[in-house]
Amino acid sequence: MAGQIKARFADETGRSAGNWEPLPPVVIPKEEIEAQVERLASQPAPANGRRVAQIQHPSPDVGGSLAPGISVWLSVLKPGEKTAPLRHNSTRVEFCIRSGGSSTVAGKTRKFSQYDVWNVPSWHVYEHANDTKELQVRLSYSNQALLEKMRVHVVDENPAAPREEKPASGDSHSQDHHAKSPFGTFQITDEGAQLMPYETLVNPPVVESKALFWPWKTVKENLDKLAALGQDYRGRRLYLLYNPQTGRANGTTNNFFATITIRPPKIADRPHRHVSAAINYFFGGSGHSLVENERYEWKAGDLMLTAPGWSRHCHISHDEPVYELTIQDSPLNIAMESLLWQEDLGRPLSVLGAQYGFDTNRGQVGK
Repeated sequence: MAGQIKARFADETGRSAGNWEPLPPVVIPKEEIEAQVERLASQPAPANGRRVAQIQHPSPDVGGSLAPGISVWLSVLKPGEKTAPLRHNSTRVEFCIRSGGSSTVAGKTRKFSQYDVWNVPSWHVYEHANDTKELQVRLSYSNQALLEKMRVHVVDENPAAPREEKPASGDSHSQDHHAKSPFGTFQITDEGAQLMPYETLVNPPVVESKALFWPWKTVKENLDKLAALGQDYRGRRLYLLYNPQTGRANGTTNNFFATITIRPPKIADRPHRHVSAAINYFFGGSGHSLVENERYEWKAGDLMLTAPGWSRHCHISHDEPVYELTIQDSPLNIAMESLLWQEDLGRPLSVLGAQYGFDTNRGQVGK
């Protein structure tokens, strides 16, 4: 066959796994972010309305994203502007860091304000608008980087109306059709191995993926109560912005979790590490992180790849409370059975989701 590409064989007989090399953390200072915001706002409005800058790790090994599987964009809308409708098979977490506006996902419009968080499920038509009198600034986190590495990121820049996304009654892809399928999955060994027919393989049970919204005002009311946990607390004072569609993967999307943390003054985490990568946006207070024994300073308004996968790290607040949003690809690693987590560097690690995890002492130090 003309032009046929041939595979190669690489002999790895007896080869050692080699030494693990950590990816360096990177801090994106508030000043650089604000400069980019002003640059984007100074440009003429593009045809699709999207004033966007991707934030990239300087290492070429990462491949153009901020972490190997996490894309992050800085998005700006001037008053009165809106983006053109878009959909893609990647999922997103949106975080407003300045002003507010409205976001329409699958035909439903929600107003949002500073520090509100929401998700955009796969293949949902969405657009953002700035109906305020101030510049709107958002951080957008996506698994696009992973899909691009797989060469399967599919984007539709001329999507159909949102109402057409939902299957009509009797459609071949509906839940009713799946329930009526006469071809079942059945067990063939005592240990639990099963056989699934093609009819179920190409029409799995549908778990509806909704666009959810976590208003900062309500999140903060609950988060601030965790400040009462004292210096003896062994854990992190945070809440996961949980999407029940992700189930045991503990996610905001099936790729990422988004957590918001409060750190009272002069609180130091115990050093720990995990395979999942973590990106923090600090929007209150200041402090520093120790990552693989190197110190990195940060303040409100900074964005940081705080925990490259499997790097030993901890975070310490300075003289005022710290608030931070963390995006981490833990749900993906739980699904892949790869989420090695070591909560205490002096004790054994665990594969979270496949083995029992770790306890805190919250019952002894407060509610």
